[in-house]
Amino acid sequence: MTDRQDAVRTLFTTKSARVDTNRGDAYYRDLFARCKARLEELKRMEPLGNGVELSEVLSDEGYDRRDFMKWVSATTAMLMLPSFFEPLVAEAAEVMNRVPVIWLELQDCAGNTEALLRSDGPKIDEIILDIISLEFNETIMAAAGHQAEAQLEDAMHTFKNKYLLFVEGAVPTGVGKEWCTIGASGETFEEHLLKVAKDAAAIVAVGTCATFGGVPAAAPNPTGATGVMDLIKGKPIINIPACPANPANMVGVILHYVLTGQIPELDALLRPKFAFGYRIHDNCERRAHFDAGEFVEEWGDEGAQNNFCLYKMGCKGPMTFNNCSIIRYNESVNWPVGVGHGCIGCSEPDFWDKYAYERPMADAHIKAPTGGVEKTVDEFGLGVLTATAVGIGIHAAASAAAGKKSDEGEA
Repeated sequence: MTDRQDAVRTLFTTKSARVDTNRGDAYYRDLFARCKARLEELKRMEPLGNGVELSEVLSDEGYDRRDFMKWVSATTAMLMLPSFFEPLVAEAAEVMNRVPVIWLELQDCAGNTEALLRSDGPKIDEIILDIISLEFNETIMAAAGHQAEAQLEDAMHTFKNKYLLFVEGAVPTGVGKEWCTIGASGETFEEHLLKVAKDAAAIVAVGTCATFGGVPAAAPNPTGATGVMDLIKGKPIINIPACPANPANMVGVILHYVLTGQIPELDALLRPKFAFGYRIHDNCERRAHFDAGEFVEEWGDEGAQNNFCLYKMGCKGPMTFNNCSIIRYNESVNWPVGVGHGCIGCSEPDFWDKYAYERPMADAHIKAPTGGVEKTVDEFGLGVLTATAVGIGIHAAASAAAGKKSDEGEA
């Protein structure tokens, strides 16, 4: 084990006491017992889909057990669970094919599906297609027309009240909703969603379009686009906003459901706290420049060349909650701020109308929901310190794994 990997392991094994300062050891011991019972129940079920085991996919992709356990460590940390949950998270990944998933695409660009199919370690396209029982997804399925509709109806009937429904895209509900129909029967998106949501165990709205309406709901919103939570009542709903949503957060939600049989703890906007309990600003690698008063003043200037803070160029990190500054994208290689563009707040409601411009929020006369960058650590709460500590561990583990794969590719 390298020194870097040793440091990563230390971060994970010492973080458990910092997972949640409001919950004691007894809470997590009880949760562990309940999760163990849940997994034993799933193990007694027959695998769905083609029955391919995770170990086979890992072997085919060139991953050994050590690689898998590094991913498990990072995922356990991302879910804000103590390190002794790692064996259970590994077991949950191995029985993901016991939980059926139906995926709908509505008023969208398919960016979240694309992000999921291009995520990393283990390769999530293999997990989705060969491990998770993905019963329906228009973008990647072979069936079309009446055959596709028959497959959806069969999945809804067979797994009634058991399937997770993932919804990508906004739902047009206004005078223009007739512009958006789906399938051979010509249902409107709204009719389609209501029908499939009726017998779902829980609904996961993926991407800012599905959660808050996103770009389709931007002014003047000609189709009356809205988010899933504004239409569906009486069902558990989990929002995973961002444009696109980070695949790690999608898989994290599925793993949490497999592990516990319940949806994760949510914030006021129905976002999982394990992913959206972080403020971009507090985990940004340019934060030190903000504190030092060093800013990019215009594109291409000396500050830009030295990676100074992008707040004056319109970065919305101080009022945006997401973990993309920790998890990052493309095998944890980078994220928007890292490549020189400020955060546009895409995981917040109405981001396109409120945040998608290149000027500081101070010039926009919009009150930031967090109180803005003026919030002190004491005012913002000790949760920030916890989130930052866990975040360091997640990114270190992910970086170590990505580095290993890169070294292997160059060999």
